[in-house]
Amino acid sequence: MGGKLVLNKRRTVMKKENIFIREAVRSDFEWVASLMHDYLEPYYGGDHHAHAKRIFNAHIAGGYDSVGFFSFEQKMFIIEVDGMRAGMLHLVGKRQSTYKISPLIILSGFQNKLGLGSRLLGYAKNYARNSNARQLYCTVAEKNISAMQFFLRKGFIQAGSSDSHYKNGITETMLYKPLYEISKVESLEKVHVSVLPLNEVKDELKKEVAQLLLEKLPKSFEGITNEWVKALFSGHERRNMVDINVKYKLIFIALDSIGHVIGVAGATPKKGNPIKIMPFIAANGVAFEALLIDISYQLVPYGHKMYVHINPSVDEVISLQRLGWKIDAVMPNAYYPGITTQQWSLNIGENIMRSIRIKQRFFDLIKLGKKTLEVRVGYDSINRIKNGEIINLMTHASSLNVKVGAIRRYNSFSEMLTKEAFNKIAPDISSQKELLNLLKKIYPPNKEKLGVVVLEFVK
Repeated sequence: MGGKLVLNKRRTVMKKENIFIREAVRSDFEWVASLMHDYLEPYYGGDHHAHAKRIFNAHIAGGYDSVGFFSFEQKMFIIEVDGMRAGMLHLVGKRQSTYKISPLIILSGFQNKLGLGSRLLGYAKNYARNSNARQLYCTVAEKNISAMQFFLRKGFIQAGSSDSHYKNGITETMLYKPLYEISKVESLEKVHVSVLPLNEVKDELKKEVAQLLLEKLPKSFEGITNEWVKALFSGHERRNMVDINVKYKLIFIALDSIGHVIGVAGATPKKGNPIKIMPFIAANGVAFEALLIDISYQLVPYGHKMYVHINPSVDEVISLQRLGWKIDAVMPNAYYPGITTQQWSLNIGENIMRSIRIKQRFFDLIKLGKKTLEVRVGYDSINRIKNGEIINLMTHASSLNVKVGAIRRYNSFSEMLTKEAFNKIAPDISSQKELLNLLKKIYPPNKEKLGVVVLEFVK
């Protein structure tokens, strides 16, 4: 339900609008055709009335697309406010287990008022999920700024763009939203990853780094030998020289909750201030994304742009695109016969925001204002956070900017819990003891010894 204030001299009352989503019926056709023409004409070529007639007739005929090649279903829905038609949604079911939004339109008089676009998008997502689709996607003209911003706010990922695609002079962007299975999201949430510079961990872990590189990299890069690994570590030893002519390396590693190496990223600053990320390898998707997020901010002092040569999996491509990386080139046989290596890049600079990865359950509580305290251990990257800093909180599918209002430090979790309200740290946990057990499970004693940092978020 939506609501608006109605004022008079005697009292203030809240009027509740009746908002309803229904399937389109025959009497809606002329309204739909007119709507599609008026709202699509600035961005798309072709006969919009004829297009509306084809998809509308398929919907009325039960949704079956008799002339579709890859599409099997055409469904159209109308959203009403107090009995007035306020917008439409058209969904195209694809034989590849995906659904396309084509289009979603809200009348200008109803835009940005009652959340009608969000309601229709939520309806589309539920419809697609109930049809066992794995992805929802759409295309949007870059010049349609309000639509672009809407889909990006709703977690859609930019896959790329094409100039003069549907209309000369108009650049079209493809966006998609993975419809993850709940079980997959839950499994990702269980994995805890820390990303640290190699020089901040014990030397014994170098053996695990070497083992991971020698196990994973030779599948797509020739010349990966013990000598190559030794050269990599030698470059890391020269890091304090900060001279690009000596080919120094900054190495970051991803560690799981028990301290095993599950990811490695090597960064080499180049002439002109780009930074080549090579190697870049991870044992799982969580470590891959953790490295992408954490090293970006840490490399700001070394250059204006990062680029990586990689042959990513489907999930890794999703992570790269979701985090704003762009594909620059595809290079067949560049590093290994029969393998097409891709170059991806990300512009960084002084305006890049620090990001902190957080579990979805805690992210949701922060967004609701119920969780105002975040607990971390004293890694250098955490100790460098400043009071008043704006931080980007990130989950596997969402992000939120928050402001650090206060920072407090303690020697241990037990000491921290004598001063801080446990229900502001984990509102969905019933006791201090339960929270203490959770923290110790995430951070073993060697990490707790680094010190405990409490970040207080304010609006």
